[in-house]
Amino acid sequence: MEMKEKDFVGTVQNGFLFLFINLVLTLASTAGIICGIALLVMADEHHTPAAPGGWLLGLSVVLLIIAIIMWCGMMMLEPNEARVTTWFGKYSGTIKRTGYYWINPFYGTKKVSLRARNLDAEPIKVNDKTGNPIMIGLVLVWKLKDTYKALFEVDTQTMASVNNGQIGQDMRSIMNALERFVRVQSDAALRQVAGQYAYDDEVPSLSEEEKGLTLRDGGAEINQQLEEKLNDRLALAGIEVVEARINYLAYAPEIAAVMLRRQQASAIITAREKIVEGAVSMVKMALDKLSADNIVELDDDKKAAMVSNLLVVLCGDESAQPVVNTGTLNH
Repeated sequence: MEMKEKDFVGTVQNGFLFLFINLVLTLASTAGIICGIALLVMADEHHTPAAPGGWLLGLSVVLLIIAIIMWCGMMMLEPNEARVTTWFGKYSGTIKRTGYYWINPFYGTKKVSLRARNLDAEPIKVNDKTGNPIMIGLVLVWKLKDTYKALFEVDTQTMASVNNGQIGQDMRSIMNALERFVRVQSDAALRQVAGQYAYDDEVPSLSEEEKGLTLRDGGAEINQQLEEKLNDRLALAGIEVVEARINYLAYAPEIAAVMLRRQQASAIITAREKIVEGAVSMVKMALDKLSADNIVELDDDKKAAMVSNLLVVLCGDESAQPVVNTGTLNH
């Protein structure tokens, strides 16, 4: 995505140096005010000119005001934090240097976090490609990439407004507003991706050509498409998606029981196919063994009866009850 962020080109001074300067200036101006007031009191008592005390008091007040303004220029940045600066409404750049600094106090600054954040979205109900209602949720990791877009392309500061209607300025409220933006866009992207695929490929209404990739077995491909959709939507706010994946997938409660029975029926059919396949091979082996060892000769009717009996025994759900035949095969 196109970056609109730029580095701050103004003056950034060592914070500890200006801390010392501000302390000296504050103490000196405070002492000057005290001395000026004392000189004015003494001049009033001795009826002498008050000019020295007045000049000292006025100069000290001015110096104190300057010191207070200079204190507003002190700032500290931790790793993966940034300060977005403006000069009377005009964007001046972003400061990302870690440490303790002093800048011109007339610059407006807003602090934002560049650290990675998690979003564990609650499962939402959507319709898959075949129209079946499903519950799907995602978890994603995101971080701020372009501070300019985050603050000036999206109305983040208004979204971060506090209860009394004031525009949100602190880092916590701004990042919470961005998280709400990510949550809404992730919901929309998840609905878009989920609607393009069926839950699974065991859907009678789909032809063999239409089945292909499904939500249940798509895995990495579905997650990659979801990540691409999210990056497209969040690029407006200067947000980069580090990772996105589906972490919850199930049928909606109203059809879950029906789909469970369908899955159970499918499993039973598959098991029956295996049982019949094994039973047929065992019957064939038995007939071949009887014929090869000349144990008994069976005509077609006897073979058919034997095959029927063996299949009933081998494919039945319950144990067979043996019947002893005391006659002969030729009877």
